Amino acid sequence: MADQQARTGRDKRPSEIPVLRWEEPPEGPVLVLLDQTRLPVEEVELVCTDASALVEAIRSLAVRGAPLLGIAGAYGVALAAARGFDVAEAAGALAGARPTAVNLSVGVHRAQAAHQAALASTGDPTAAATAALAAARALHREDAEASARMAAHGLALLDELLPGGGHRVLTHCNSGSLVSGGDGTAFAVALAAHRAGRLRRLWVDETRPLLQGARLTAYEAARNGMAYTLLTDNAAGSLFAAGEVDAVLVGADRIAADGSVANKVGSYPLAVLARYHHVPFIVVAPLTTVDPDTPDGASIEVEQRPGYEVTEVTAPQVPVTGAGGGIPVAPLGTQAYNPAFDVTPPELVTAIVTEEGAVSPVTAEALAELCGRSRQVTI
Repeated sequence: MADQQARTGRDKRPSEIPVLRWEEPPEGPVLVLLDQTRLPVEEVELVCTDASALVEAIRSLAVRGAPLLGIAGAYGVALAAARGFDVAEAAGALAGARPTAVNLSVGVHRAQAAHQAALASTGDPTAAATAALAAARALHREDAEASARMAAHGLALLDELLPGGGHRVLTHCNSGSLVSGGDGTAFAVALAAHRAGRLRRLWVDETRPLLQGARLTAYEAARNGMAYTLLTDNAAGSLFAAGEVDAVLVGADRIAADGSVANKVGSYPLAVLARYHHVPFIVVAPLTTVDPDTPDGASIEVEQRPGYEVTEVTAPQVPVTGAGGGIPVAPLGTQAYNPAFDVTPPELVTAIVTEEGAVSPVTAEALAELCGRSRQVTI
């Protein structure tokens, strides 16, 4: 069954943003998502009754952000199991919905492994579905805990690199609670600085072509009462030149074994600018984003998005005329280059901050050691 729009939440919004939740109404379990394509104009929820609806929500970016994709993928497997669908088929479709964000496949495989193990030991599909749901809920909880630890480690690093407070931080895309079970990744660090009274200004790249910075990060900053300023992506250079940026904080969708970082397209140019202007470029991501099976940046598959995202502009509640459902801003037939991500080499990354601590300088050896320590603690 396709997604259906549920209710708006303006009359019941809590202080946090409930981007994803599992519900069990009488007609059967569902996964409820905040539709991020409708923000900031309206807060509308989508109800997914099966994995195919969730796959569409992932591809359309109604649900997005590396950590949250992992959580959603795990719940998608649980949903397929609870409703009696082919779990292996659902897992394959979910894991392949977006190729760059490694967290998605990690979450899917974790819930699928729990389902398979329970089915093998009990032979009971209901028990197996319960196990898959428990795995999804555990991942959701762990991500919230990881978010809090990343924020603490990131703020400590900022204070070490920039003693005295008054941090002016530039961020790209969206990396707050809209992408996480907690306060997020890079945005969580800025939020921690704000709560500690040490954030002077959050510079928000609008993040073309889909404006995740303008629509989502500004939305989160405003909700939290942060001092923030929005800028076009191509204004970042002038901001650096004016000496108005103390640090760059970004998230990640995949980190290769050598420390290469795939993040929203536009991150790599910021790293180059930061290096030239002697500004720290800090990546904040959970360890589930580190993919030891991807040896280097060249091995990261970069998702290519439809050209109409560049040749058209979309906005909620605005009449559309373009082939992709937007307002045309380029001549009919214009070809567009639209990679969703770019890759920053490790030598341009000042530090990678995870829930288990920071790696700086960023090397394959240091990253492997951190991941190894984490596995030992987990075991």
